[in-house]
Amino acid sequence: MTKLTNLIGIIKDKASQSKAALLSKRTTLSLLRATSHDSSTPPTRKHLATLLSSGDGSRATASAAVEVLMDRLQGTNNAAVALKCLIAVHHIIHHGSFILQDQLSVYPSAGGRNYLNLSNFRHNTDPTSWELSSWVRWFAQHIEQLLCTSRILGFFLGTSTDSEDRVSGVANADLLTEFDSLVALVEGICKRPEPNGNRLVEEIVKLAREDWGVAQVEVGVRVSEFKERLGGLKFGEAVELVCCLKRLEQCQEMMDGARQLRFWDLVREVKDKAGIQLYREEAKFRSETLKLRLSQSDRFSSRLLNSPHFLRFPSGRFM
Repeated sequence: MTKLTNLIGIIKDKASQSKAALLSKRTTLSLLRATSHDSSTPPTRKHLATLLSSGDGSRATASAAVEVLMDRLQGTNNAAVALKCLIAVHHIIHHGSFILQDQLSVYPSAGGRNYLNLSNFRHNTDPTSWELSSWVRWFAQHIEQLLCTSRILGFFLGTSTDSEDRVSGVANADLLTEFDSLVALVEGICKRPEPNGNRLVEEIVKLAREDWGVAQVEVGVRVSEFKERLGGLKFGEAVELVCCLKRLEQCQEMMDGARQLRFWDLVREVKDKAGIQLYREEAKFRSETLKLRLSQSDRFSSRLLNSPHFLRFPSGRFM
């Protein structure tokens, strides 16, 4: 069945590419070459570069290129084609021109969760397709979070060169929103399926590792900034920070590496310091609340004793 499926895929690719060549549709042809039905090999750098170049030029050209890519992604029921389309989308995020990235970020006009609408993708023609389907769902979710995080940050991950200067001027609430989104991205990377030796899958794992490297830089900058701001955080902000740091720390086993020990030490240090601060704030709040209650109780007793409406009985009770 797998050999027959591959043969049908090759025939489809040849027919589609021939049609695009005859109609002189350069963008469609480059897309078809980059997103073939072959389930064992990822798209080549050359084909991806050609696809990106087809979107260079005017905004209309870039918009058309993104639309053709998305139409192929949404229209296919083949796992290999879908994964290669997602790789192309990922390639635009990291290597596309500004105008191409801009068109991707606004397609469709409203983004949000399930932006690519692939959470229910299934291709069960054979065991390979079934297994690749889980990678389609996960990689689509990862790209959705990547786009969402980029919108919140105001730039595509990996394209900013002045993170430290920029972060120092961001308000606590906005910085926490950025941090929460970055942590969600890291959590999503941790949830990837287990690799199976397929070269297409290995390419996706490689891309995800690169995303982790870029995200780690942005996370580290924000954790360092929070370390400097600990004394000025409100109680609710400190609670939110500790929750995010705990979520991040749970990803260490999946993301750990010898060169990342300093990063995780920083995460743990800030989490512990913020936790101590929370404990002190909570103790202070309880103490102040207790004093307030005692004070109110004293005032009530005083009013009670001096009230002419109460009579003292021999038992000492009031009526």
